[in-house]
Amino acid sequence: MTIANKLDVDHGCTVPLSILYGEPDSWPCKVIPVCVNVIQYPPPSGKRCFALGEAIRRAVESYHEDLKVAVFGTGGMSHQLQGERAGVINQEFDRAFMEEFVNDPLSIASRPHTEYLREAGSEGIELVMWLAMRGAMDLEVEEKYRFMHVPVSNTSYGLTILENKQD
Repeated sequence: MTIANKLDVDHGCTVPLSILYGEPDSWPCKVIPVCVNVIQYPPPSGKRCFALGEAIRRAVESYHEDLKVAVFGTGGMSHQLQGERAGVINQEFDRAFMEEFVNDPLSIASRPHTEYLREAGSEGIELVMWLAMRGAMDLEVEEKYRFMHVPVSNTSYGLTILENKQD
């Protein structure tokens, strides 16, 4: 883990905020980006990302003020940008991932990197970043919304909105 006092963020941060808030001159909320390295070897495991989410949750819960907090998990779904498998999209894998992400996150947190490479292409490893968000939530959640799409850009994407189940 490391910190940066200045960080230029990319689409992984700005796209979810744009979906929520449109294109304001400045975000109407405080934003704390947490970057997960899936570019340089070795990428983190799903378990490590899930544990990061659990740590984020503990930090939020220990804060002295009662705040409303949204945690976004980002990263492309199945896709590969180069090589023989360039353009690979595995919608069946992506749908199954979304289902497990909601209903059995510990299962996908245990998924090995090789399965992501085989099933989702070389850039499909970005899915482990979603687990940082999922680890910040209860194991049982209520899914409010789900959407999946494969645009012309050769990257499958999905969106889900989850809330902890209310007692």
